Amino acid sequence: MSMALRKEESSYTYSDYLTWDDGKRWEIIDGVVYDMSPAPIIDHQRISGALFYMIYNFLSDKRCEVFSAPFDVILPKIGEKEDDSTTVVQPDIVVVCDNQKLTKRGCTGAPDLVIEILSLSTAKKDMTVKMKLYQRAGVRELWVVHPEEKWVQIFIFSEGNLVSMQSFDDSGLPEVSVLPGLTIELPRVFAAAEF
Repeated sequence: MSMALRKEESSYTYSDYLTWDDGKRWEIIDGVVYDMSPAPIIDHQRISGALFYMIYNFLSDKRCEVFSAPFDVILPKIGEKEDDSTTVVQPDIVVVCDNQKLTKRGCTGAPDLVIEILSLSTAKKDMTVKMKLYQRAGVRELWVVHPEEKWVQIFIFSEGNLVSMQSFDDSGLPEVSVLPGLTIELPRVFAAAEF
């Protein structure tokens, strides 16, 4: 995990984030800035593409939409306006079923599904800081994918509480609980990363 503060301030907002034009990808979580560089490795991108493809095809005639990084998810705390939010993240994949959360900039409020594909540089943050953030913000389902060890953990949240957690290896066929009828074929997902 790489962390770099951009200025001498102790807390940053989405308004600050919008002024940074250095070509890097950043996240802000509770006012703390995290550098998301360098870009993900090719296995990460292939797995992301396979997951996105399966979800996109499933949603072709449904009201929910799927987006892939870079895509801003702004998570204001109660009483915070969007520009004053101290949290903006870029999950690898998100599904949003409430189109009122979508803006020209991205999504304001919790997506229904978040998928984080672990990278060496972000794994610790994804498994601790971001997991707690998603739970607190009202994300209903979180998938954490480990490309090298070929496993997926699925966390289901309700009203900020962890309801269930399941683990699947690369032979699993997990269902997406927030998208009834969608089964993800993990053998195909992880095979996408093989040369």
